[in-house]
Amino acid sequence: MKLYRGWHVLYVKSRWEKKVYESLEDNSIESFFPQTKTIKQWSDRKKMVLKPLFPSYVFVKINSSLEFHKALSVNGACAYIRFGKEYARVTEKEINQIKLLIGDKNISDIETNVELPKIGEVKKIACGPLNGLNCEIVKVDNLNKIIVRIDSLQQNIMATIPSYVLSKASII
Repeated sequence: MKLYRGWHVLYVKSRWEKKVYESLEDNSIESFFPQTKTIKQWSDRKKMVLKPLFPSYVFVKINSSLEFHKALSVNGACAYIRFGKEYARVTEKEINQIKLLIGDKNISDIETNVELPKIGEVKKIACGPLNGLNCEIVKVDNLNKIIVRIDSLQQNIMATIPSYVLSKASII
């Protein structure tokens, strides 16, 4: 059934990601559990540990309705993530990009942040043709479409830009 084909996001019990991932693999269901290395410090030592990039999420590649229901029946699996009536889907390209990101030795301290900037907040544009300019958040549709106002020459420039090009503004 075409409805089920592709990568889905499975919500699992807290701290059960690895167990669910291993159970899915044991059941011959292709899955992906991205982890990132982080240094954890105790009072007497530091240790490199793996932590989930997306806590309580495991990505599952579904090819049939049987696999869809079989993955959900694994011990520790709670539900598929939905947005409204639609199941959250992840493209093969996005999965490959996450794999490249976590596999790159030059990148460290990967964190996820789903917090959208707030209207009225002042940010600094970190890259692109407007690099270095401070801007005010005017409207937020989603992480990829943020409308900002840039005051220069006493004129307002309205631009729609993705959130990843924004950083904290430095107060002068």
